[in-house]
Amino acid sequence: MTDLLSRPALDDRTRDAGERVAGVLPPTGFPPVMWDAPKDPRWKRRIAGGAAILVLIAGGGGGGAFLAEHYLIGDSTPASAAATTIAETGDLAPIVAKVQPSVVTVLVDGRSSSLGSGVILSADGLVLTNNHVVAADGTVSVRLSTGQTAPARVIATDATHDLALVQATGLSGLTPVTFATDGSVAVGDTVLAFGAPLGLEGTVTSGIVSALDRSVDTGGEKLTGLLQTDAAINQGNSGGALVDTSGRVVGINVAIATAGDSTGSVGLGFAIPADTVTAVVAQLQARAR
Repeated sequence: MTDLLSRPALDDRTRDAGERVAGVLPPTGFPPVMWDAPKDPRWKRRIAGGAAILVLIAGGGGGGAFLAEHYLIGDSTPASAAATTIAETGDLAPIVAKVQPSVVTVLVDGRSSSLGSGVILSADGLVLTNNHVVAADGTVSVRLSTGQTAPARVIATDATHDLALVQATGLSGLTPVTFATDGSVAVGDTVLAFGAPLGLEGTVTSGIVSALDRSVDTGGEKLTGLLQTDAAINQGNSGGALVDTSGRVVGINVAIATAGDSTGSVGLGFAIPADTVTAVVAQLQARAR
């Protein structure tokens, strides 16, 4: 699950990550199909119209390590059909104002550069992001919603769940996110996705939770129990927050599906659920001590 779109031309490291995507998912039936990253930049011409592509969502500028062998597993457990009461709200601005200061942009500058998002876990700059965002060798930094950039280092990773902890330095007084519990999430709930799609930091999109308990195979490990959302998620959203209308994080954005020659969101995004995230974070923190 990786982001197919390219990092925007913010600097001379920008490249087309889409040229390195790998993997095709038939539009019906959804049987798993393994795929290898084509080296030919004309790969788009060889993808049948209407095919779905599952990609990770970090903005990569390197050798395509984030884009190899990912596919959606068929026969996912059906989403719960429990009746829910959805609170309609015409003003999401207060939620955005509450959550935005706790969302950061994570940058890795080096031979293989990447750009993703993250959420603040502690006042002194402990940040959670996806492992695939920081998997490339390079210098890590974190940019706050205020525009301030701080050097950082990766202190613990979990490739199995695609999560990583990054410690920024020289920061204090930051606002940590608050996590929801999986039991509080239902299909149809309104959610907002925060991050830096295409490098556009401070971006927020809205949608609903469209399914629960989706599973994705990353070619070596399986991400299970994922939330599915139709909130627009694109390259650069990796590691960003998916939040409910109380401003609580219900998931960490990790992947999208695209269709045909399109490289953008088609309303199929996936997030690691909050209970999984908090359990993994506790393990990573213990390991980092």
